[in-house]
Amino acid sequence: MGEQDRAPPARREGGTAVDAFVEAAKRAPAPISNGRGRLIFALDATMSRQPTWDMAQALQGRMFEAAARLGGLDVQLAYFRGLNECRVTNFVSGGAGLAELMSRISVQGGATQLRRVLAHARDEARRAGVGALVFVGDAMEERIDPLLATAAELTLVGVKAFMFQEGDDPAARRAFKEIARLTGGAYETFNAGAAARLEALLGAAAVYAAGGRTALVAQADRDGAARALLEQMREA
Repeated sequence: MGEQDRAPPARREGGTAVDAFVEAAKRAPAPISNGRGRLIFALDATMSRQPTWDMAQALQGRMFEAAARLGGLDVQLAYFRGLNECRVTNFVSGGAGLAELMSRISVQGGATQLRRVLAHARDEARRAGVGALVFVGDAMEERIDPLLATAAELTLVGVKAFMFQEGDDPAARRAFKEIARLTGGAYETFNAGAAARLEALLGAAAVYAAGGRTALVAQADRDGAARALLEQMREA
């Protein structure tokens, strides 16, 4: 990913001025380009993820369906696998296109590279705007301080991270929850085989990316997943 591989400047947590700025940035509306939302859909494609990769491939169309009435959604797939492979695709505007992209990718053993995904989302948002980042994973093997420094930079470009964790790995839980908090997004868990839960979470995040907070509030009136995300965002 080029520039994304360079470590960002270290940031200290806390500090009244910094905290106030972060809180203000969290309230920024989701960027929308040409009436269509833009969402980065990122997945851990290391070997442990095969069952959930297959599940996400089957369910990803929900994101487009949920956003269609709000003007539509363009989605970019990002994934990491192997020892040092982290890739992104072009943006696609339909579920069939994203499904085709996902069908070409196989999982491989390796370590997590979430910081590179966050850095890419930051740079993409600077270039053309991004409504939200959705990440699905189950593990965390990176140093948390550089990871959170990069996550904090997402706040400056208005990208909220929706972090969806499979299972209950404590390192992943700590990192995912803090990333969601820093960006003003939300963190939720689901268990292996919980297709309906993941589908609802993806749909709710897509609604936010396409229509911002107002759309998510409307969705929350009839959707428990949207309500769960919104409640966290209120507290952020």
